[in-house]
Amino acid sequence: MNTFVWKTGLGFFLLLGVAAGLMGVIYFDGLYHMVQWWSRDEYSHGYLLPLVAGYFIWQKKNELLKTPFEISWVGVALFGLGLLGFLLGEFGTMFTVIQYSFLLALGGLLLAIMGWSAFRIILIPYFILFFTVPLPNFLYNNLSAFLQLISSELGVWVIRLFGVSVYLEGNVIDLGEFKLQVVEACSGLRYLFPLMSLGFIAAYLYKDALWKKGVVFLSTIPITVFMNSFRIGVIGVMVEYWGQDMAEGFLHDFEGWFVFMACTVVLVLEMWLLSKIGRESVPFGEVFAIDQPVSISSSAEIKTRSIPGVLYLSLALLLAVAVVSQVLPERTEVIPERPLFNSFPMEVGEWQGKKDVMANIYLEALKLNDYIIADYTGKDKTSVNFYVAYYDSQRKGVSAHSPKSCLPGGGWQITEFDQRAIEGVAVAGKPLLVNRTVIQLGEVKQLVYYWFQQRGRVITNEYLVKWYLFWDALTRQRTDGSLVRLTAIVRPGQEVAEIDRLLQDFVRDINPELERFVPE
Repeated sequence: MNTFVWKTGLGFFLLLGVAAGLMGVIYFDGLYHMVQWWSRDEYSHGYLLPLVAGYFIWQKKNELLKTPFEISWVGVALFGLGLLGFLLGEFGTMFTVIQYSFLLALGGLLLAIMGWSAFRIILIPYFILFFTVPLPNFLYNNLSAFLQLISSELGVWVIRLFGVSVYLEGNVIDLGEFKLQVVEACSGLRYLFPLMSLGFIAAYLYKDALWKKGVVFLSTIPITVFMNSFRIGVIGVMVEYWGQDMAEGFLHDFEGWFVFMACTVVLVLEMWLLSKIGRESVPFGEVFAIDQPVSISSSAEIKTRSIPGVLYLSLALLLAVAVVSQVLPERTEVIPERPLFNSFPMEVGEWQGKKDVMANIYLEALKLNDYIIADYTGKDKTSVNFYVAYYDSQRKGVSAHSPKSCLPGGGWQITEFDQRAIEGVAVAGKPLLVNRTVIQLGEVKQLVYYWFQQRGRVITNEYLVKWYLFWDALTRQRTDGSLVRLTAIVRPGQEVAEIDRLLQDFVRDINPELERFVPE
């Protein structure tokens, strides 16, 4: 039976080049901010991923030559959805939306002109590109805080294996003379994202059962967590015997590279062991290898691909969106005028306040534009810690860290969590609803109220905060907002209800002043 080889004409490639150019113009800003991977170590591998994806597509070139292209209207719909996502992201000035919409539009365009039979050949290389998009900051922060706690607990377990006495408070490892804090940089995300990308690629090259491929990819998560925890434990032991310098400088960075290479070795060993499981044991070199392009018979009949009509339709859509994005007036984000917190009164009703300052390490992590942190003392000598973090703009993902994810990092355990309406207090004409949580560290107990006060709204749900950020960026060109947190100690023998009344009284007194500093 004769086989066919499909030749793609110059006109087809020229039109594809025009489509690629238009997409580059449309998505330039979003892609420019995406490819700044050098600024974040956990994404520094991003430059290699498009090259790897391109190589894998080149591997399949002869399969593509033997596969006829078909029109896919599902692809057209996905392409249109991707362009719509661009418009929403552009109007809402949200780069993450633009970046994911680019990948959706790219996949939709390829599916539209190739059809499913051909597109499925390059499906996995296409999915590799999704690892190039940085996680939204609020997901990154929550994941980082979670991994810091796990890594701290397992790291302490490793330290104790060496007979070292150690005490753990949240993400602070207390060795007595020295204290090690498992900060964001030590959460393991610097290994997790590269190793997940590597695991996905390895699973693609692994020629075995689908469930084994899934195990290879998913196992990158526990491998990273355990190896990073082992690294933290070893650092703790070295600090115990040789001093604080063991946790700093070149040695610290070298240990990081060593751990990543160790993770890679563990991943390869895992694939080798999996290849031994099953009815037939296959040599590892056969199940894990990089193939060369399949050969094409010299007697194959050559046919020329016709230019599909959906390519012209896609070009028309791209041109329309490009024109719209260029002719519409630039949407400059609105930054409302407001007084700075350095003018916030230290005398509010019967409360007397004393301002504090945060260390630069915390300011660099929070990336806020303005803040106040102060202790207010009432007439009965009870004290309330008042903290507000304010952001002029949250369009690039920089936003307030939720206390719900940050408090456990300091060793505090959340023993109660609910919402409570503050009677007699309204923000923008609506009753004030706050998150109420009781936290405990050893014998010390505190009551915390917090809420997100942003653009005339009070929000208690962290995910709703992200939705309203997008919606207000789209409709009002604003992403400013603040986190408000009140904290009071519950003394031994004191009822929590008494501190509830204290905080509610404080809210009633402070709210009129706060509204001047947080614009509606």
